[in-house]
Amino acid sequence: MVSLRIKRRLFLTSAALALVALISNVAVFSGLSTQDIKDQLGDIRIPGVAKKPWHANDKPTDTPLEPIDAHPISLLMQDADKDWRKYEDGRSTSFRQTARNYRRRYGRHPPPGFKDWYKYARSRNVHNIDDFEQIMDDIRPFWAVEPKALRNLAANMWRDKEGGVSGIHIRNHKIVKETNGAWRSETMMTLIKKFIKYLPDMDIAMNRLDQPRVVVPWEDMQTLLEKEKETRRTPPETIDEFSTNMEGLLDIEAEGDGGDKEDPGWYSHAGKQYMEVASTACPPESPARANDTNIQDAEGSYKDRLGGLITNFNRSSDLCTVGPQIQDKHGMLYSSSSMIATKRLVPIFGECKVNINSDILFPANMYWKHDERYDYDSKWDVDWEDKKDVMIWRGVTSGGTQTSENWRNMHRQRLVMQVNGTDMAGKEVRILTEQPEKKGEYENYREFHPSSFADEHTDVGFTETWGCVPDCNFYENVWTLKPMVPLGEQFKNKIVVDVDGHSFSGRWIAFLESKSLPIKATIFREWHDSRLFAWRHFVPMDNRYDDVYTLLTYFLGVGTPPESRTPDTRDANSKAYVSRHDVEGTRIAGQGREWAKKVLRRDDIEIYMFRLLLEYARIMDDNRDRIGYSGDGSELDKYDGVSPLDKGDQH
Repeated sequence: MVSLRIKRRLFLTSAALALVALISNVAVFSGLSTQDIKDQLGDIRIPGVAKKPWHANDKPTDTPLEPIDAHPISLLMQDADKDWRKYEDGRSTSFRQTARNYRRRYGRHPPPGFKDWYKYARSRNVHNIDDFEQIMDDIRPFWAVEPKALRNLAANMWRDKEGGVSGIHIRNHKIVKETNGAWRSETMMTLIKKFIKYLPDMDIAMNRLDQPRVVVPWEDMQTLLEKEKETRRTPPETIDEFSTNMEGLLDIEAEGDGGDKEDPGWYSHAGKQYMEVASTACPPESPARANDTNIQDAEGSYKDRLGGLITNFNRSSDLCTVGPQIQDKHGMLYSSSSMIATKRLVPIFGECKVNINSDILFPANMYWKHDERYDYDSKWDVDWEDKKDVMIWRGVTSGGTQTSENWRNMHRQRLVMQVNGTDMAGKEVRILTEQPEKKGEYENYREFHPSSFADEHTDVGFTETWGCVPDCNFYENVWTLKPMVPLGEQFKNKIVVDVDGHSFSGRWIAFLESKSLPIKATIFREWHDSRLFAWRHFVPMDNRYDDVYTLLTYFLGVGTPPESRTPDTRDANSKAYVSRHDVEGTRIAGQGREWAKKVLRRDDIEIYMFRLLLEYARIMDDNRDRIGYSGDGSELDKYDGVSPLDKGDQH
């Protein structure tokens, strides 16, 4: 019997391989592309090798698995996995590699103190010693500005008490003064003290407002970037220490504010449309500046025609691309509440920015400060199968200056209306539905009635009205306020959605740390963006929320399979069917949770801030072209545990 079974398997295997060869030959002579051949061969199963669907517990999350259907989200997850694996494969594993990769990427030696930073980062189990691109992008244009002017600005921007700037002043490895302080600067100081013994004297200007500040016109920025490129060099020898006793630092002992002050050029743009300012920082041919740009073409660069799903999360928040489409659909863009901006490149630190800003990003204080409203608490978190089939969101009506005429243009208000069963009664939206004749394949369905689905699967609402002019009385007949749900209790639900307030959302890291599936819509950039991969660690959503029901019906399911429908199946959505994708939902949630524990820890915030202040200190130094670490990294071979035989060109 055993022999017969083996013979049968060998016969079937040979037959399958012959079929593979036949299709390959036919494909070649019929002119099919390589991808066409792969697609066809992928449908052939070798006997004894089963085609397995995704299952969260089958394999480690870094193992690529095969999708169970042809839904676009399955393909987006596959692409995200490939990008993430490429990211993982490119990490440096020694100080030699780290220093070499630094020079290769940036055309400069690492800054003074780099060796101490490296050891600090390794001792705290940094996951990717190379991923500090955001810092380098932020610092890059400042190489084109005289260090003395930068020091003057950093030392004095706090003096205009209405300008919304705090100052932190470091001398002799201590914070000796705080100027125009607030809770944000106080929190930042506790972070800096972790590694202050490695820092030179410096003044730090920190934005104490919610919204970003610096918008350098595009033409001016190109000039700055070209000048920066011209300054790149790696001389054979440099001084591995910062300069001392430089002019322009704040005189700590002085009572007055004597001396010439650089003008940061602040001006107010509060309550006005932000794209009037933002568009000046965009390329002339971009949708934000070119009046004849086709919106559909712009949308095609970051969205899928099927379901409107986000295919490029970075592009979906690029105001030069999406600005014209969402300028009247986001509170900061439509009616910002605290906008004090400048066209000048000034060294001010901020917790977030939009893509056209040139503020210097640092990890938001709320991520560092312990606050029960924003910290992850596992007390109420449960496994996926025990969570409710619900998307939850709670918040206040922040995001912009609201009036009885403009409140519908605010992003939070639009979200609440979009997933409110009463408000959506009688309306139709687009989702993806399984094709009746092609099981596992999907098409746009634009006649989906979301009202009853929203009633069953969403719990979204405001807990308080706030930020209105002259008051919020006009909301009395609009909203029924919902009870506040503590952050931890929200994780009893399968899906948590995160949208902007006045600026970034401080809940984001907690959402990633939870066992729930995080959905994110934002226009803001933060320090950790390059570390997170959309469709692997979280689910991206369009800032217009026109894909929200495509996402919810995919993960939670809707309708009756075509083969199970009866003549009695005649409700408004009888033609819509999407199977539940619990496996995919729990997979993304698990990957995001695992990843957050590796790259978004408080240790990672320390490591990031330490590196940022080293790079910042160098561009403020009069001798910045002659200082830095010029060694080959061999002095840390023993520290890294690298064998002499393995020291060569490691990549």
